[in-house]
Amino acid sequence: MLTRRHFITTTAALFSPPFAGPLSASNWPTESEKAAWDAQVTPPNYNPATSNPWGLHPRFLPQRVIANDGLTPGDIHVDAVARYLYHIEAGGTAMRYGVAIGRGDLYEPGTYTIRRKVEWPHWTPTQSMIEREPDLYSQYEDGMEPGPQNALGSRALYLYVGERDTYLRIHGTPYPRSIGSRASSGCVRMVMAHINGLYDEVEIGVMARLYPAERALGARS
Repeated sequence: MLTRRHFITTTAALFSPPFAGPLSASNWPTESEKAAWDAQVTPPNYNPATSNPWGLHPRFLPQRVIANDGLTPGDIHVDAVARYLYHIEAGGTAMRYGVAIGRGDLYEPGTYTIRRKVEWPHWTPTQSMIEREPDLYSQYEDGMEPGPQNALGSRALYLYVGERDTYLRIHGTPYPRSIGSRASSGCVRMVMAHINGLYDEVEIGVMARLYPAERALGARS
C-alpha cells in the first residue's frame, strides 16, 4: 500500500474565497455560471505547485508520490488515518491530496465504484442527516442549488455499491479549513481547486477504496 514516506512534491493548495451574491442557478447552471464559479473558487494567480494562501498544512497540498506495486491506474484510495486521497496513475505514481472524512461512525470504510460525477452539483441532505441535526439540515430538505456555498462544492464523485447509490461522495467543500479533520456527515471532502484538477482525471467505473480510520495504509520500506 501507499505510505506518506514515498512522496515527491509537485503541486500545492487551495481554499475558496468568500462567496458574494446569491446563487443564480435555478436548475442546472449554465456553462458561463460554472466558469465564473470556477474562477471564484480559484485564487488569483493560482499555481498548484506554490499557492497556499489559507495556511493548509504542507502535507495536505497535492503531491505526486510513488505508488506501491500492483495498484490499478485510475483507482482511488483514501487513507482515513493520514487524511489522504490517492489517485493511482500509470507508471507507478499517484497524486495525493489532503481530505476531511466523516465524524465518528458516520465514516463508512469500504470498496465502492464511482458511477456518476457532476460539475457544480445540487445537494439534498439525507433524511437521516435531517433527523440527526434538524437545526442544521432541515432548511435544505428541498435541496440546495449549485454554487460556491453548496455543500458539495464545485465537483462531486458519487460512490455506489453495485447499482445502489450509497449517498457517499468525494466532493469539494466550502469549508477547506476542515481538511485534515473528521468533519463531514460521511463524505470525503476536498478543497475545491484540488478536486477540480482531480475530476477530469477520474473515469466512470473506477474503484474507490475507503480504508478504516483506525489504521493507516500498509507501509513499504
